[in-house]
Amino acid sequence: MTIEAFSPPAASYTAFGLRAEAERIEPGLHLVATPIGNLKDVSFRALSTLAAADAVVAEDTRVTKTLLAHYGISTPLIAYHEHNARVIRPHLLARLEAGAKLALVSDAGTPLVSDPGFRLVQEALEKGVHVTSVPGPSAVLAALVVAGLPTDRFFFEGFLPHKSGPRRARLAELAHIPGTLVFFESPRRLAETLVDCAAILGKRNAAIARELTKLFESVRRGTLDELAAALAEEEPPRGEIVLLVAPPGADAAQTAAADLDAKIEEALTAHSVKDAASVVSAATGQPRRQVYARALELAAGRVK
Repeated sequence: MTIEAFSPPAASYTAFGLRAEAERIEPGLHLVATPIGNLKDVSFRALSTLAAADAVVAEDTRVTKTLLAHYGISTPLIAYHEHNARVIRPHLLARLEAGAKLALVSDAGTPLVSDPGFRLVQEALEKGVHVTSVPGPSAVLAALVVAGLPTDRFFFEGFLPHKSGPRRARLAELAHIPGTLVFFESPRRLAETLVDCAAILGKRNAAIARELTKLFESVRRGTLDELAAALAEEEPPRGEIVLLVAPPGADAAQTAAADLDAKIEEALTAHSVKDAASVVSAATGQPRRQVYARALELAAGRVK
């Protein structure tokens, strides 16, 4: 098997005009957070670990090579991503069991957050390999603290389903979570996702964080319906997107229930209970079983 690599490891690195020696690290798997945009956000400990490792395991070696080159680090790179993980992972585990020092990095930010590193960490732990974290940048936390939304509780969903139907169904499952919702989203799907969020989650405050820590960083705030209307009239934005949605308010659950009842009542004027439940479930993304149960209550006049 051929493992992608670039030149032998360096003993030191250069940062901000200062030269620092790579410190020794223990054998095992080191999860190293890397910048999400601004190369100056990397920590000295992260650079030291990357320089001291026997190899850096990266999702996209081209991205990581740029970071290493910027700081004069020439540690060999190994490509590890969803397309080759099944083949590469056993070789990485064998090296770790033999006492290797491997640094695992994401394309940007903290490893294992929306990248394929989980299985490697899980199997390394099962084999008794030492696993440690070198914390640092995270797009999730960077977006959360600048959004202007509650930060005491939050739920990271990652990417929602690509199609509207499954997306609305998933949003309905998340609607009652008592914390700020955090999503990654593609720029080309952002407008459609905002429409679905507004339909299912209501008039909650939200924020669109784009290109965080980069030259054209921006944070756009407003209610979901306001943002949906604005994005519908614009060209898709460029760059990395984090979408954040405020938690439900004190009366949000009651409002959502009233809206659902109104939709069911309207559907019952033209359909049977069974068909009305199907129509409303498809339109709102709410689970059909729940909609059907409520439709039975409304049809029988047992409104609670």
